[in-house]
Amino acid sequence: MKSFIHAVLPVLIASAIGAVAGAPGAAYGAPFTPTSDATVLERLPFRAGDTRSRTLATLRAAVAQAPADPVASAALAQAYFELALAQSDPRYVGYADAIVVRFADRMTPELRMLRGSLRQYRHGFEEALADFEAVLLQDPDAAGAHAWRGAIFLVQARYDKAGAECAALQRLQRPVLYGGCAGMTQAYSGQLAAAGVSLQQAVSLAKDPGQRLWLHTRQAEVASWQGNARQAEQFYRQALALGQDDGYLLSAWSDFLLDQGRPAEVVTLLANWESSDALLLRLTEAESQLKLPAAAAHIQALDDRFAAAKLRGDTTHRAEEARFQLRLRNNAAAAVRLAAQSYQTQKEPRDARILLEAAVAAKDGEAARPAIDWLKNSGFEDVRLRVLARETKVSP
Repeated sequence: MKSFIHAVLPVLIASAIGAVAGAPGAAYGAPFTPTSDATVLERLPFRAGDTRSRTLATLRAAVAQAPADPVASAALAQAYFELALAQSDPRYVGYADAIVVRFADRMTPELRMLRGSLRQYRHGFEEALADFEAVLLQDPDAAGAHAWRGAIFLVQARYDKAGAECAALQRLQRPVLYGGCAGMTQAYSGQLAAAGVSLQQAVSLAKDPGQRLWLHTRQAEVASWQGNARQAEQFYRQALALGQDDGYLLSAWSDFLLDQGRPAEVVTLLANWESSDALLLRLTEAESQLKLPAAAAHIQALDDRFAAAKLRGDTTHRAEEARFQLRLRNNAAAAVRLAAQSYQTQKEPRDARILLEAAVAAKDGEAARPAIDWLKNSGFEDVRLRVLARETKVSP
């Protein structure tokens, strides 16, 4: 599911290698190769005035004219990946993967960067790190590779390594990338006040709307962790005011609204986002709290989607499935098992939270030991998580 690693994309789009850059997202789509250039992959739900449909048509035409051209193929694959994150729809990751795999024996730095971003989407973090390292061996000043590596190290709670990547971005004089990287490294390692300063400095320098959306979203999360709900809402609304589709923003804002006891606003917000598993989960939580008739059908739909993911061997959705089992199926035992499995790979605050919540509900505090140890070692300052840790009755 989507995480900080996916949320970093807008910063990378504008700052990394040309056009090459995660709500928690949906289950990963398997690669699909059309049998004909005339095959319709998807009717995309673009808003009036949205230029992405025309852009995709132009990029597809370029690939059809020169299928062996890595530049044209990378541009189309990148466009699909960006669409996957904007729409929180993993099918486009499958389309991007099918393009990139055709160049496996002749990877350009641009394609290797893209392959790394696709691998991290599937939580293949070590493989992704290897791709970005290979790019850096060719070009030590590749800012995008440093930024992606920093993002992965944050997800893995390897903060010293993340800090080294931030330092590289500062050396390369990439202040927006550096501010985002440093701010989140500070936030995850017990320095929320400093994180707020770093993120604000980055915002003051960011001109690209995608960069500003990402930074405002992260500012909102930091403010929320500090217990400042009013400021968090201001930052979320600044991000929303930019008018860009972004699955991570919608997930984070929905979580904030649910935490604030405002489920009706979530129902309105996510009414047209049922295709995203992560957003459907939040919509269903809101509907369930309001006792709306649609909740039952949506619970069954989520059940079916998680079952289909298991059949595909997809494990990227486990944190979201844990939340589903805990909050909508009242199955704490299944929730704590799934959350513990997920936490082995991904160690962000939201992952710690669902593990702690599930452990408390299941009366299995020891299962939350990894999250409790992380809280102790990182110094992460969210009061909510520290209260949950105490409720596990496990000594730190």
